[in-house]
Amino acid sequence: MVKKLKKLRRPRDLLLLFEILAILLLFFYYDGEFDRDILFLAGGLIFIIYISNFVLGRVTTGDNYIFLIVSLLLSIGVITIFRIDPETGIKQLQWAFLGILFFYFTYFLVRHFRHLDQLASLYLIASVALFVLTLAIGAAFGGAKNWLDLGFGTFQPTEFIKILLVFLLASFYSNYGKYEKYNYTAYIMMAIVYLFIVFLFLQKDLGTAVIFLGIFMGIQFIYEKDRKAILTNLGLVLVGSILGFLLFSHVKTRVSIWLDPWSDVYNSGRQIAQSLFAIAEGGYFGTGLGLGYPELIPVRESDFIFPVICEEMGIFAGIGIIMLYLLLTYRGVKIAFAQQNKFYRILALSISILFALQSFLNIGGVIKLIPMTGITLPFVSYGGSSMLSSFIALGVLQVCSEDLSWKEEKEGGDR
Repeated sequence: MVKKLKKLRRPRDLLLLFEILAILLLFFYYDGEFDRDILFLAGGLIFIIYISNFVLGRVTTGDNYIFLIVSLLLSIGVITIFRIDPETGIKQLQWAFLGILFFYFTYFLVRHFRHLDQLASLYLIASVALFVLTLAIGAAFGGAKNWLDLGFGTFQPTEFIKILLVFLLASFYSNYGKYEKYNYTAYIMMAIVYLFIVFLFLQKDLGTAVIFLGIFMGIQFIYEKDRKAILTNLGLVLVGSILGFLLFSHVKTRVSIWLDPWSDVYNSGRQIAQSLFAIAEGGYFGTGLGLGYPELIPVRESDFIFPVICEEMGIFAGIGIIMLYLLLTYRGVKIAFAQQNKFYRILALSISILFALQSFLNIGGVIKLIPMTGITLPFVSYGGSSMLSSFIALGVLQVCSEDLSWKEEKEGGDR
């Protein structure tokens, strides 16, 4: 354990050095004045990142590097948002602190709670209840009715339904033998997922629908015994894509912008055009922190934070962020391969697909590789619901990285 802690201290110290240098750059950008916001940012960011990594090394025997990777992504996001708007940056720091608390709460809950693989009905009921509640009293933003107003703030239920879907898939496929007595077993989960997709269509939240389908298709391809069901699913995806294009005007707009943003560059094509201009302006090494023009980019704190980073920190920084997501996905898949418990193996694979797909949809959209989807960049973009759900998923992945044979023995004894 001592050797492991010494091994982890160096990357943690490098992360601390990165944060200190970034805060010093912000200090010079704000005319060399250590005002209350910069001091709060410096103390808060260093504390929650350094201390949380230190504590994690003492409480878990699993993979410590996934949290280090996320810590770097989180630091880049908070610093960039603070540079755009200090008040919003402080709010993001507070969400990050709350997200880390959710990470540890999820870690201890999932690690010690028994029989999580037997609660498929609970995951399904909770998901449907959140969907119905959103449709009944939800608020619409950006063309999608996918927010709930709690009076003291708003949150996006679909961010947490993603986590429930991950548990639902893991519970179903880890107990697949129990359902084989029913006819059309292969289509049970498919019907449930497409029920979720119908809810998302009613909410006009097609970006999240892509994530739901992506997670399901990945797990189905690996664990579904009936290969005809996979082909059926691919056909339904094709039909659903065509229907989404025909039924929703904002989908048509996004596709036309993707094909040719320059035909209406001052109106509908402005977002993607400004994003491409910002990335090009940054060059390889960037204009420098605080020396870009993020105010020209719409939705810069959330959906379009990646071009802001590329403009001020350079294309190499953008490539670095992509590499961090690749590493996070790689370690998630590696955790799944090493996990002996089928339920936790499927959880690890599902969460790895979630992080990979969400980052691909965001970055691919802002660089015009694919049409824009309105999906945030995990751990980097501003947003409370996204931050909390991402840390919950990370907490689950942290549990999956451990040897859970002791838990299996204990549960086996209880049964």
